[in-house]
Amino acid sequence: MIVIAAAATAIFFTSVPAWSQGAANVAAVPEATAAPPGPKCSVAPELARFDVPFARVAFQLATGKPVRIVAIGSSSTWGAGASSRANSYPSRLQVELNRHFPNHPITVVNHGVNGEEAGDMLARFNADVIDERPHLVLWQVGTNAMLRDRPLARRSEVLHEGLTRLKALRMDVALIDPQYAPKVLAKANAESTVRQIAETGKDESVGVFPRYATMKRWYEVDRIPFETSIAPDGLHLNDWSYACVAKSIGFAIADAASRPTAAVAGRPGR
Repeated sequence: MIVIAAAATAIFFTSVPAWSQGAANVAAVPEATAAPPGPKCSVAPELARFDVPFARVAFQLATGKPVRIVAIGSSSTWGAGASSRANSYPSRLQVELNRHFPNHPITVVNHGVNGEEAGDMLARFNADVIDERPHLVLWQVGTNAMLRDRPLARRSEVLHEGLTRLKALRMDVALIDPQYAPKVLAKANAESTVRQIAETGKDESVGVFPRYATMKRWYEVDRIPFETSIAPDGLHLNDWSYACVAKSIGFAIADAASRPTAAVAGRPGR
């Protein structure tokens, strides 16, 4: 069966801070509605785009079935720096996707845990990703390993291992790279980390959301100061920036689910 995701778009498309602390993982996504106050959030189409189409999400949309998304990551997935969990990026993303696809059941599950690195996340893939049976996995990764100066080679091995597992289960997968923030910019390996994640995504044929480049654009082009986009700890996002990142990711998901895709077989999820 051939699924043309563009048909889905024709029907549906509209337009506590701590950087290495552990925290209980709470999967439920609190409801978020009104956007936080702040400057205008502009989406840059050249950045809000995944290079790989999302066949699983497209199939669910085209057939009117629910879409389930798992966001796995560390503190900037969990929502450190936000005033509440309702202002984390997964919560805001669910709001954005509901705008793109009104009346279509979409669930975004937040499985972020503060302080984790890719290896820690990989260790909980079974319970926090695979058992959730998602159609799309958003894997935010790289910041903590970079801050702790972990060897790039080892980080690459873990990323490839995790992506191999997810792709074998025929899930749509996308990586999210580090944030553009003062504590990240202070590290000599920041740009290398961003390049490594981009190259890994290309090698594995999975999407990469360029959070680093998106936030850099806010700072250099939109002239939005760090005091507006970054929490007082100099690392985490705040209510406004989580919402603006989610807006771009929502745009990118809607686009990736709108492109023609090949047959979908053995589809996961509900």
